[in-house]
Amino acid sequence: MKNLSLALNAILLIAVAVLYYLQFSQSGSSDLEVESSTKSISDYSIVYINADSVLANYDYFKEAQSELEEKGKKLEAEYQNRAQGLQNEVNDYQRTISNLTIGQAKAIEESLVKKQQNLRLYQESLAQELMKEENKVNKELYAQVTAYLKEYSKENNVDLVVKYNQGSDVLFANDSLDITQAVITGLNVAYAQQPNETTPADTTKVE
Repeated sequence: MKNLSLALNAILLIAVAVLYYLQFSQSGSSDLEVESSTKSISDYSIVYINADSVLANYDYFKEAQSELEEKGKKLEAEYQNRAQGLQNEVNDYQRTISNLTIGQAKAIEESLVKKQQNLRLYQESLAQELMKEENKVNKELYAQVTAYLKEYSKENNVDLVVKYNQGSDVLFANDSLDITQAVITGLNVAYAQQPNETTPADTTKVE
C-alpha cells in the first residue's frame, strides 16, 4: 500500500514552492511598491501536518486499505487454484504420455500451452484490477483531504498547509504549528457522518 501515501503527499507537494513565491514574487518591483504591497513571511498563517500520521489514523484510509488487502488475498487464492489445476493437468499428462499416440500428445501439449498463456493473462488482469481499485482510493483520498483542508483553512484563517515529516522539504517547524491531530479528528468526524454506501461490486471476473 505504499503507493497510497503518494496521494496525500501530492496534496502538499507544491506548498514550499508557494511559500517561496509569496516571499519573492515581487522581488523585481521597486522598493516603494514592495513596502506598500508585499507581505512578509510573518504575515501569513502557516501550519503543517504529518502525512504519515494522517494516513495511519484516517478511518477511510484504514478501511480502504483493509478492503484492498482482503481483495488481494481473495484474488491471489483464486489464481493459485487455477495454477494448481493447470499443474495437475501437466502432471497427468506426464504420467500418461507413454500411453499416448504422437497426435494425442501433441494435442494435449498445445492445449496446455494455451491454458498456460490464459493463466498468465488472467494474472495480469488481476494485477490491473487491483491497481485500478488502488487508484480509485487515491483519488477519493485526495478529494476528501483537500476538501477538508480547504474548509479548515477558511475557518481558521490559514494561508498555507505544508507536509512536515521525514523526507519532506521542511527542515524545521515549531510544534505549535502542528495541526495533524485536528485534521485527523476532523476527517474522521466528517467520514463518520457520510451516508453508508454499498461497496461497489467486484469487477474482476473469475472464469
